[in-house]
Amino acid sequence: MAYASLLSLKHLLEHTLILDEKQQIESLLQKLSFLQDFLDDSPQKSSETIDCLESHIRDAAYEAEDIIESHITDRVHEEIASKRDDSFTPFCHKLDEVIEEIDSIKKMVEKIKDDDDVQDLQTRTKLSQPASSGKSSMVGLDDDIMEIKVRLTRGSSSIETLSVVGMGGIGKTTLTRKVYDDEKIVQYFDNRAWVTVSQNYSARELLLGLLDSMKKLTDEVREKSFEELADYLYKNLKGRRYLMVLDDVWDTKVWDNVKRLFPNDSNGSRIMMTTRLENVAGYDNSCSPHHMRFLTEGESWNLFCEIVFGKDGCPTELKQIGKKIVQNCQGLPLAIVVIAGLLSKATKTQHYWTYVGENLSSVIASNDDNCYKIISLSYKHLPHHLKGCFLYIGIFPEDYNISVSKLVKLWVAERLLKPVISKSLEDVAREYLLELVHRNLILVRVKSSIGKIKSCSIHDLLRDFCVREAQRQKFFHVNNMGLCGISEGTKVRRLSIHSHRKLDLDNCLQNMRLRSVLNFDWEHYHQSDKLINSRLLSVFDTYETSINKFPVNLRYFAGKFHFTRLLPESLLYLLRNLQTLICGNEVLEISEIWEMRQLRHVNLWGLVLPDPPSAETEGENSIIVLDNLQTLCNVVNFRCTEEVLQRIPNLKKLGISFDDGDVLDSGYYCLNNLARLLKLESLGLFELLPSFLKIITFPISLKKLSFSFCYLSWEDMTIVGSLPNLQVLKLLWSSFVGLEWKPNEGEFLQLKYLLLRQINLENWIANRIHFPILKRLVIERCENLKEIPCGIGEIPTLESIEVSDCRDSVVTSAKQIQEEQKSLGYDDFQVRIVNRS
Repeated sequence: MAYASLLSLKHLLEHTLILDEKQQIESLLQKLSFLQDFLDDSPQKSSETIDCLESHIRDAAYEAEDIIESHITDRVHEEIASKRDDSFTPFCHKLDEVIEEIDSIKKMVEKIKDDDDVQDLQTRTKLSQPASSGKSSMVGLDDDIMEIKVRLTRGSSSIETLSVVGMGGIGKTTLTRKVYDDEKIVQYFDNRAWVTVSQNYSARELLLGLLDSMKKLTDEVREKSFEELADYLYKNLKGRRYLMVLDDVWDTKVWDNVKRLFPNDSNGSRIMMTTRLENVAGYDNSCSPHHMRFLTEGESWNLFCEIVFGKDGCPTELKQIGKKIVQNCQGLPLAIVVIAGLLSKATKTQHYWTYVGENLSSVIASNDDNCYKIISLSYKHLPHHLKGCFLYIGIFPEDYNISVSKLVKLWVAERLLKPVISKSLEDVAREYLLELVHRNLILVRVKSSIGKIKSCSIHDLLRDFCVREAQRQKFFHVNNMGLCGISEGTKVRRLSIHSHRKLDLDNCLQNMRLRSVLNFDWEHYHQSDKLINSRLLSVFDTYETSINKFPVNLRYFAGKFHFTRLLPESLLYLLRNLQTLICGNEVLEISEIWEMRQLRHVNLWGLVLPDPPSAETEGENSIIVLDNLQTLCNVVNFRCTEEVLQRIPNLKKLGISFDDGDVLDSGYYCLNNLARLLKLESLGLFELLPSFLKIITFPISLKKLSFSFCYLSWEDMTIVGSLPNLQVLKLLWSSFVGLEWKPNEGEFLQLKYLLLRQINLENWIANRIHFPILKRLVIERCENLKEIPCGIGEIPTLESIEVSDCRDSVVTSAKQIQEEQKSLGYDDFQVRIVNRS
């Protein structure tokens, strides 16, 4: 898309040192900045003119990016071969052609910006009240309706605002309409009014809509000025108990514009808003928002049957496939209503219903334009810098549990993020993700032990929209079930492979300018030299595939190497742009890692880290510092010398193990220097001799600590418990040995999450004073443990206990704690029991 491609190109130009024609590059940067500012200033413009301009900007930026990175590739290969040819002139000529194209776009943009009638480019959505006051089709949510009715008719006598918030199509308007038309609500309020606001609203039209809904709008009133209309509405509401509904609100400015119009007579008047945006829902603090939930399977099935069959029941032969269709709607009322409406008019045969169930998203898309208009509104309202990130979610398969850690790394590698001073790109990415969650476009699946989003997902309807919109914008292509749909010579920048069946990658991708490949079909994957040798490839994620060749522009790699121990220097030279390396090799030494300036995340099964060149060798002023490196796992025999640590000052996550116990005791590995890593938050220690605790110094910044196969004594735990910022502790696989653990008072003051896995502990003596703010306790395969201390149940912050494959007495003690929590009124406290054996 236009904005994402501009960001990527701008980043490339600003960090390209290999190009010589600075004046030409600076000119291009200025033009790109102008176009980027234009897109920033008009995030919700959606006219055909603007869409056409965005398309031209996107294509020009794509072309420039390809030309520049191709030239960089040529230069690198020339340096490897120790030869140079005269390729600079044709490169400049090609770039001049793109600059001319961008110049013409810039002139069109300038004309639009100078046009006094620029507002006419926007399609204004008219304000309206609901078309009918008849009964809405709604099944379930009776408890939600009752809750809202209570909140409207009871509580404070002061005016309050109740927001109903949720994703598009989840039923906010239908639910609110049901409440609005309820007989008791009609009787309770003297005046009611409903206005649909939508994206491009005017304050005057909003007033007219409210007055029209109250039957107070005449031709004479319609001619009044805004201030006169505001005064007229105020007088009609003054002294009366009223309910005002603002449906489909997209901007907090709406509330700023209208709140002064509503008198507060302390008579229980209420204002309701429906919105997809959390920041809008929580803007007025007078009342907490009501979050819409997805329908349960039972509610979904009842709604489906009511629309398809009316009072008649579902025939037995259609019940199984019908329930599968409903299940695939994932509790979204919009999807259920659309597909049920289609099936109610179609032939009710097993064959047809099976086809619909297998092609649900495409059937909805081809049969209901209104459904996709509802979905696309959320996308069109996104700021430009979020659009590329949102569309990128569609690159993952349906119902995929998306790792946020992986998603963030991919967004960074794909250059979809707008850099912010004093923030890492990873922090910016997580802010983007949180904003998409608050816009109800992304669903949180799992939160980490300290409350961060660990995994997320997207509803199938939204994902289908992402895939279609991305292919329309040439942003990415999804290959599914062998139906590639890519004609020869087509430019595909990103390819997501969900199925290799019937797909000839060599033939299909031969002429593509491919930049990213993400493979989710490990079982059917076959190696493709043309795929790996793509000149412009920057992201390659196919974890189960081994390769031995690399493109120069590679920034993200997840896979395996053919090499068993040491990467050759010729290969490392090609990895100068690598940011993320996730490798399945058991042991791998990267000899030139200290030359890889762009590295951000390294995760290998066993990484052998060579000593960096000494200051005498490199020179004091030429020491390379890996400022971007944040993750380094899992390093074998890590030497924490000052020379090493000064090169990785911003490391946040580290995993280390040692197979040389004799040398470990001698202090050769300098574990006392770990405290110099002032930003380290997560540390994993694997296969260390117990004596290491005598020589290690933990950074006080540590929030997460894991032990495995360390065979420590429980008496040594006081060192861990004294860490001032520790929030997560994982004790795994004989990390501590001994039959009894009794923590000391005053330790673990910040600990929120505790995991015990395969520990031979029998007696655990603890209560609330030992873990004062613990939230989650997880115990797995601790076969000798007799019970969970009853005092753990006294911890006021405790939210859940999970027990897996332990003694019955441990399960019993967990359930007893749950009963005690319920007796104290903590009904949300959860106990989860899992037995895998």
